[in-house]
Amino acid sequence: MDNNSIYKFNVETLNGEEISLSAYKNKVLLVVNTASQCGFTPQLKDLANLKDQFKDADFEILAFPSNDFGRQEPLEGEAIAFFCVDAGANYPVFDKIRVRGPYAHPLYQFFANKKDNGKLKSVPRWNFHKFLVDRAGHVTDFYYPFTKPTSSKIRKKIERLLQASI
Repeated sequence: MDNNSIYKFNVETLNGEEISLSAYKNKVLLVVNTASQCGFTPQLKDLANLKDQFKDADFEILAFPSNDFGRQEPLEGEAIAFFCVDAGANYPVFDKIRVRGPYAHPLYQFFANKKDNGKLKSVPRWNFHKFLVDRAGHVTDFYYPFTKPTSSKIRKKIERLLQASI
């Protein structure tokens, strides 16, 4: 397995099932830390719109709720699922995790360590920090929370990654 790939990580679904990110092999991914009580929470709908724009492509959005910033994700488990469905989520939403600091989930430790991921060092500064991952599972870019998921900057990069061969 490629050590610079996110496919080596397991994550937990909202119902407690552990899955490998290798389930998303050969797809372009946008990985986002979310929160239900944040000023950026309307981006949940923007993420759904982005998913719709690429519904016929090998593209997926992976949402990871986190309470790391301003305690803006007070919900747990099923409550997160209901909230996200009400917000229009048409993409996988995983169990709540830590995304920064010494207790960060291994996936987010990987994103924060250029030596590990081979590309960049980026630690979320707030909710809705986005990481773009290519079909081989390599992180290629990141976007700060104020960059809307439907921005041309993100859409064009997704299109380029979708057109690239593996």
